[in-house]
Amino acid sequence: MQILKLGGRTLPFMKLRKFAMTLSTLLILASFVSFFTKGLNFGLDFTGGTAVEVGFTQAPDLKEVRDAITESGFEDFSVQLFGSSKEILVRLAPQGAGVKAEVIGNQIITALQKVESTVEMRRIEFVGPSVGEDLKEQGGLAMLTALICILIYVAFRFEWRFAVGAVSALLHDVIITLGLFSVLGLEFDLTILAAILAVIGYSLNDTIVVSDRIRENFRKVRIDDTIEIIDISLTQTLNRTLVTSITTILVLIALFGWGGQTIHGFATALLFGVFIGTYSSVYVASAVAIAMGVSKEDLIPEVIEKEGADLDPMP
Repeated sequence: MQILKLGGRTLPFMKLRKFAMTLSTLLILASFVSFFTKGLNFGLDFTGGTAVEVGFTQAPDLKEVRDAITESGFEDFSVQLFGSSKEILVRLAPQGAGVKAEVIGNQIITALQKVESTVEMRRIEFVGPSVGEDLKEQGGLAMLTALICILIYVAFRFEWRFAVGAVSALLHDVIITLGLFSVLGLEFDLTILAAILAVIGYSLNDTIVVSDRIRENFRKVRIDDTIEIIDISLTQTLNRTLVTSITTILVLIALFGWGGQTIHGFATALLFGVFIGTYSSVYVASAVAIAMGVSKEDLIPEVIEKEGADLDPMP
């Protein structure tokens, strides 16, 4: 069998596996610390409440905007720039049963007319708190179900140690991506949840390609060293991994830079997820399989002797 090598040699990926696993462990721990201290900045989809997008002719002073809204009797709200310095998004907590979104929007516009008389309402959205809780629960169940189905599929398709490695890599990607949103305080809404699920699919695809090549080389390459076979497999799939990742990243950079504020968080999650997913496909999934003792014998199919094969042939 002819082995494709980068620059005429096999790259020693697994030589850095201990360093990579240490780095991953530190990032996961940092993510959990941020979850418990800062939490996630859940968007309107999950928390419920009212969002009002407002446009100004001149860039407003956000402190004046907050003071004007506070003077109107609102307490639990946030104000942030949205898209440009002339547009702001006001998010308010649920104001009680029976309060219509249109009424809240008119009150916000009246309050902001003290800052600028020509202020314009661009859009208004309302989500009930019970709906937000349901979406949060269903979103978590969606990710959990996806991970369980992946574990079962990879266990049947390859070998259970590779299944554990693949799911470990996916959990690694999800936790660290969520940790990024927690540390930076970025809003987490349904579009970000969709991006997380897309990251799971992207990372899984890369992991499956690598695992398939490792299984093939375990059966064909006459080497007993598990680590060397995995290095050979990762080197063989490196070109494919780089081409896929780079082309995807170029599209996401375009979305991140020019896609507008509405999909900015979606592009951020996917852009970071592609980086971390490529890294985990190379190091986390394979390193976990090695740590669990995967060997050549685990992936070589058993030879089943036919009945009567051991009998002496007829004279």
